[in-house]
Amino acid sequence: MKLKDNMQRYRELCFGKEELPKAVLEGIAKENLWNLWVPKLYGGLELSLTEGLKMLRHLAQVDGSLGWTVTLCSGANFFIGNLPKETANGIFNDPKEPVCFGGSGGVFGTAERKEEGYIINGIWKYATGAPYLTHFTLSAKIQEEGKDVLNEAGMPVVRCFVLDRKDVKVIKDWNTMGLKATATHSFEVSSKWVDEKYSFFYNEWHHSQNIFKIPFEVFADLTLWVNYVGMAAHYIAEAEMVLGQNEMLEKLKKAVSRSDEKIGSWAKRTEDNINLEDGFPEDWIREVHSEASASVKTISEGMISVYPFFGIRGCSNEHQLNQVFKDYFTATQHHIFSTKVV
Repeated sequence: MKLKDNMQRYRELCFGKEELPKAVLEGIAKENLWNLWVPKLYGGLELSLTEGLKMLRHLAQVDGSLGWTVTLCSGANFFIGNLPKETANGIFNDPKEPVCFGGSGGVFGTAERKEEGYIINGIWKYATGAPYLTHFTLSAKIQEEGKDVLNEAGMPVVRCFVLDRKDVKVIKDWNTMGLKATATHSFEVSSKWVDEKYSFFYNEWHHSQNIFKIPFEVFADLTLWVNYVGMAAHYIAEAEMVLGQNEMLEKLKKAVSRSDEKIGSWAKRTEDNINLEDGFPEDWIREVHSEASASVKTISEGMISVYPFFGIRGCSNEHQLNQVFKDYFTATQHHIFSTKVV
């Protein structure tokens, strides 16, 4: 069964779970959703930005944890664009199982230079989909003889790395009110040597597909933004079954509709700008983030304004309204759209 054709079935499978069920993971793999952005050369779907955003929004409307997990993990597989072709080929071609990257963008550890690679140590937080990953990605400060290597500006040099899951210890500490099935646990790496070919920088690309020419900040903003909109759309559908017509609900519906229009517009403008000489100036990137942040704030306020009308159903663990509310507001604490990192 396809996700887009069996929304209710997948929603029921995900409801109340602390991990995505096997049937859901099999469905994701069968439809190749981990590889939304991966080039066809490496077995991916190679979707355009617009196509991929539509899929992610749909998945988030099915279930918050489902949409969030596919977004973050397909977003980590997006790093194939940063990997040398030989490395990408070794990981993605002829894998024993569907490749699924995930990890942390936080700089929570170190990478000590050693021969043709690095010895990595640290504990990284918030690896979405930790139990489902085949590879973990992480960022670490580069060190030599125990001291940070500095760039020309005097700041520590940071590289990103890809590690096989066998070299990582998952720390099961994801204990939140929502997005439970994302299983966003921490992970530890202890004195693991990693060949330099499995390291990369965000702003260095080795593949020519258009999707990799989009600034990562814009890619991250848009792919997360559609998740908030998708979850809000689910919330509205559940609320309508409980409330029928409601003035505050109508305001929320309009806010979600406006956000859909804005996302579609930004996606098209982004695709149009890809091959322009100065397609993504800093103020343009900031404007995308500003619009996305304002949209999430407006939707959040709208969802809160409707919540008191639900009665006990809104706080019952047996009702979808309760889960989607908790999923959405857990998602708002992601550092990109949160005012405070915890």
